[in-house]
Amino acid sequence: MAVTRTFSIIKPDATRRNLTGAVTKMLEDAGLRVIASKRIQMTREQAEGFYAVHKERPFFGDLVTFMTSGPVVVQVLEGEDAVARNRKVMGATNPSDAEEGTIRKTYAESIEANSVHGSDSEENAATEIDFFFDKDEIVG
Repeated sequence: MAVTRTFSIIKPDATRRNLTGAVTKMLEDAGLRVIASKRIQMTREQAEGFYAVHKERPFFGDLVTFMTSGPVVVQVLEGEDAVARNRKVMGATNPSDAEEGTIRKTYAESIEANSVHGSDSEENAATEIDFFFDKDEIVG
């Protein structure tokens, strides 16, 4: 398998509960390496732009409000088959459906406040990484 990159967000529900280190440890224990990371307060404009694909969905407004409700940690992760590896350690979107030992099963508060976001494809990972990071911020 090739070493690839993916994008991750540790969401406001997790940063509010001081879980940044615990979540990052789970990512690293799964074989992913953090090659860029920053804690930011997402603006409404950033959240609306990042989640524009969901603009017509009924949950869009609540999602934007939630993602701007507190700090998030945006990260670039690297590892073998990084997208799939990250999605496996994150677990199902709905924490009640997530496997034991996954981030969402362990830490999510609800389907909305599910602690993490991860890219769903290598193409989306590249787009999402570029949305939040300049090339010189990524140190592999």
